[in-house]
Amino acid sequence: MCEIELGKRFVNGGEDELEEVIDIYGKKLLRYATSILCNYQDGEDIVQNVFISAYENRRNFGGKHLSAWLYKITYNHCINHLKKRKLLFFSEITGVQEETVESFNDDTISDNVLKALKKLKVKDRALVYGRILNEQSYEELSHIFGSSPDALRKQYERAKKKLFEYLSAEGYKYCEEMRKELV
Repeated sequence: MCEIELGKRFVNGGEDELEEVIDIYGKKLLRYATSILCNYQDGEDIVQNVFISAYENRRNFGGKHLSAWLYKITYNHCINHLKKRKLLFFSEITGVQEETVESFNDDTISDNVLKALKKLKVKDRALVYGRILNEQSYEELSHIFGSSPDALRKQYERAKKKLFEYLSAEGYKYCEEMRKELV
């Protein structure tokens, strides 16, 4: 199924199309929201609200770039959630327990890398996550963040550099291997 075709069907469709979109993007958006919020339960709540919002506003969506549209809604909901808690950086989140992060069972991120990611600004972390784990192009990310691909490329380079600095400061012995993976 082509994403554009699914997007067009979603615009004019009903609950069947919503269910199909949830099946395709639900887990991906949950991982994305959890990586931004560093809390699985909050991520679940956000993703549910994202699908409700997307369904209610589907007629305003043009039908193209469905995944980018859903990721953008998710990102905005996460930012709004953090603003409500008056938190803009993960390092400032108080009361987050390790089990809330680990409960997601995401083996793609080691504990050392997760700790380093928490130190990045939310937008930088979302960008790194999108580039590396979701393998999104700068063009796709530009639809999510509303920035040009060139600006995002530069921001990604800066975020990646910060991430390496945090990993090096923690004595992460595989920093060079990680650097090769991220390049």
